[in-house]
Amino acid sequence: MTSIRSRKLCLAQQPDADEMLSRDPFALLVGMLLDQQIPMERAFAGPVAIAHRMIGPFDPPTVAHYDPDAFVELVAGPPAVHRFPTAMAARIQTLAKHLDDQYSGNASGLWSDVKSGDDLLARLSALPGFGAQKAKIFVALLGKQLKVRPRGWREASEPYGEDGAYKSVADVIDVASLVKVRQFKQEQQLVRRPVVARPLRQTRNG
Repeated sequence: MTSIRSRKLCLAQQPDADEMLSRDPFALLVGMLLDQQIPMERAFAGPVAIAHRMIGPFDPPTVAHYDPDAFVELVAGPPAVHRFPTAMAARIQTLAKHLDDQYSGNASGLWSDVKSGDDLLARLSALPGFGAQKAKIFVALLGKQLKVRPRGWREASEPYGEDGAYKSVADVIDVASLVKVRQFKQEQQLVRRPVVARPLRQTRNG
């Protein structure tokens, strides 16, 4: 495992979870994978919870070859790491297998030799479970908080690479910034919420 420590992350808002995220690239990727349909802090606390329940190290080779049924039980808890433990357990193992096959189990190999932001974005977009938006956010997270800044990383991560944007986990460094990011997401949900037309009331004549 290659360390990514350049600053202490505060994504899970839990000391043991954030310590793991700060030093373990695989844990950080798994936290990002889990960050959907549950609170962000809960998602990024997931890797340390799984690691504590596992037999063996929490690394791509071990997770990739873990018995699938047993791994589902680890994710299901109690408490459950995610609201959809069966689906997310499978996604984590698929991600681990990709990292084991493509990067010899070294998660930081995703970015250790990248030449450009576009290259980094392409590698992240190729990860199982990482869509276009998730990949952009992770590029911004690496650049803003872990100083992984290949040429053009801000452009590749738009709009999440902007300074002071508070649009994603990339901008969360403490409780106050977490509140700002949560407010932004709530505002975006309101904007995207469809407007339902109410039926007109019928009035009686006479």
